[in-house]
Amino acid sequence: MQQVLPDDVNFSVMLTFLEFYETLLGFVNFRLYHSINVKYPPILDPQLEALASDLYALSRYIVSNSRTSTLEPTAASSSTSQQLEAQEKEMQADESELRLAQLQHQLPSNEPGALMHLMENTECENEDDQDTKECRRLFKNMKFFLGREVPRESLLFVIPAFGGVVSWDGEAAPYKESDQSITHQIVDRPTQGHKYLSREYVQPQWIYDCINARIILPTEAYMVGRIPPPHLSPFVDNDAEGYIPDYAETIKRLQAAAKNEVLPMPGVGKEDLDDPQNLLVEGYISRAEANEAVKTKKKMATLEKQYHEELQRELQGAVMKKSKQGSEEDAKASEESVPDPKQIAEDIDTMSKLGMSRKKRGLLEAIEVTLINHLFYSSYFLT
Repeated sequence: MQQVLPDDVNFSVMLTFLEFYETLLGFVNFRLYHSINVKYPPILDPQLEALASDLYALSRYIVSNSRTSTLEPTAASSSTSQQLEAQEKEMQADESELRLAQLQHQLPSNEPGALMHLMENTECENEDDQDTKECRRLFKNMKFFLGREVPRESLLFVIPAFGGVVSWDGEAAPYKESDQSITHQIVDRPTQGHKYLSREYVQPQWIYDCINARIILPTEAYMVGRIPPPHLSPFVDNDAEGYIPDYAETIKRLQAAAKNEVLPMPGVGKEDLDDPQNLLVEGYISRAEANEAVKTKKKMATLEKQYHEELQRELQGAVMKKSKQGSEEDAKASEESVPDPKQIAEDIDTMSKLGMSRKKRGLLEAIEVTLINHLFYSSYFLT
């Protein structure tokens, strides 16, 4: 059926923009390739191109050019113009099938992760930040094998970019499926016929979830035949949205554990955290970690007991000192507060006089004077 072109689309304008962007990308790629000392445009291995392994063919081309540039001595300034002219001629010349076949024999042997090895050794103007360094080491010391049914080109790009080594089922692959050093095999089918006990079989989503989380996630939920966890978008802020999925909470705990932080785990109570043996039985920690946790717990208990004893002694000393000072002050106060009978009598007389009228007060004073005189004369005559 012949394709029907809509009338409301101006294809001439679209073709103009297409030509512009093709030229722009050519300049960008030229700059990027020359920043790592590689010629542009690349001449790829036709066999790998036929197998739809363009990215791996490109990595081999980059490695071959980098080796050639390191072996050749630095050219003199007089030959610089000649080299530039030769490069321009190479860019303009049409590459024939014969030259592709000849170049194929000159390419080095297959080297897994060659593109990432080259990029790691390339000197950059600005040093990478910590996040970039962590990303480059995410799949370090891991060896992957891709099944026929998985998205090969995407995985061939992301796995080496994050430090892993990858191969596939086909000709010119770096290594075969029978390689015993493979740690993970990516499978996207309901069942897997033959299995190697030395590797784990996971679904492709595990790769992308690990990249988004920046940690190596457990593989149990991503095994062949299982329904994987929900794929969480790295571009969504769950806190801002007001809803945090359960698997996002699990990943958050795993990230905290990877950074040696302590967060509560689902299904693990405070009594489990207090007893490392419970965590060992549940499979959250290994035996070595459990033994280390027991030693740490005993040491902390001893220090805590010692601290409480010292604190108790300090409190007892302060209480005794305070009680002693208090008893002395109370004794002194009690001595000062003992009532004087003479003073009490004088106070009573004074209060009584204040309550009397002037006539009665004068009469009382006259009686007191008479009694005093009587007592004086009596004592005088008796002596």
